[in-house]
Amino acid sequence: MPERVYLDWNATAPVRREARDAMIAAMDVVGNPSSVHGEGRAAKALVERSRAEVATAMGASASDVVFVSGATEGAALAMAGRGLATSAMEHDAVAAWGDGSLAVDARGQVAVSDPSGSALQLANSETGILQDLPAGLALSDMTQAFGKMPLAFDWSGVEMALVSAHKLGGPKGIGALVIRRGLDVVSQIRGGGQEMGRRSGTENIIGIAGFGAAATAAAQDLEAGVWDRVAQLRTFLETSLEGADNPTILVGKESKRLPNTSCLITPGWKGETQVMALDLAGFAVSAGSACSSGKVRASAVLTAMGYGPGEADCAIRVSLGPDTTQTQVARFVETFRRLRDRRRA
Repeated sequence: MPERVYLDWNATAPVRREARDAMIAAMDVVGNPSSVHGEGRAAKALVERSRAEVATAMGASASDVVFVSGATEGAALAMAGRGLATSAMEHDAVAAWGDGSLAVDARGQVAVSDPSGSALQLANSETGILQDLPAGLALSDMTQAFGKMPLAFDWSGVEMALVSAHKLGGPKGIGALVIRRGLDVVSQIRGGGQEMGRRSGTENIIGIAGFGAAATAAAQDLEAGVWDRVAQLRTFLETSLEGADNPTILVGKESKRLPNTSCLITPGWKGETQVMALDLAGFAVSAGSACSSGKVRASAVLTAMGYGPGEADCAIRVSLGPDTTQTQVARFVETFRRLRDRRRA
């Protein structure tokens, strides 16, 4: 039986060894970070060290980083009561708080007329398409971009940003809202005043430790050119599928994209059916954002880009990672073609 091949890194990345080691060590830290005795100070020091690690990887200051349970909670903290303008390109966690008024063109680019009243993602989870963020933007979901491309929050001109640990090899259930100095948010979880009064509740020091370690390791990968190699694999995948008789559409081919993401539309072949067939063949891919997969509806992202229902609900997302090999990609291409051609026959 061939090994299973994981090609759904945008949904979640496998936990890094560095993150696992940091979390195991954190389990032995006894104190509560809010306690003033030695054990409490040790726990607090772990939290603050990890905060600095995340900030360094983000190009931000440690005091800007607020730990939350994930980007979904971070979106609620940043957006509640603000009425920010959003587009159909946003993840559901952001779209739920926005008005959906921003226009999207056929290349997946979003027009923003009022940055200070808008939220705009840096990278789309389904297509990998990147946006140019305008100065003064109120909020950017940087969850998919963090760890896959260099970021410099301090130089971005963005007021707030969302990130999540499990997208870059940290644990699930921990993320951060990064807030530019001088700005503030209205706490949605009140109590003991942790996280500089912005998010109460005893800190998840095990998750935070894993997040910090994963962020540092991800930054080292970027410096070492790991994602350049992933981009070459993505190019190999896409060029291997090209040809005169190829019915599959590559979304965003002419747009700037993440180095690891391919969105493939094969008209007449439902995305959910493709995912199941590929799963049985040993490949893990998705039919869109992991938080919206399984819902019987066409992709709002692809619909906004002008794809009809017969195309938008026939898409799959293939997302690669640092552990992906050329042999695995070649096996995927061969299997995808075989399944597609068998269905056409």
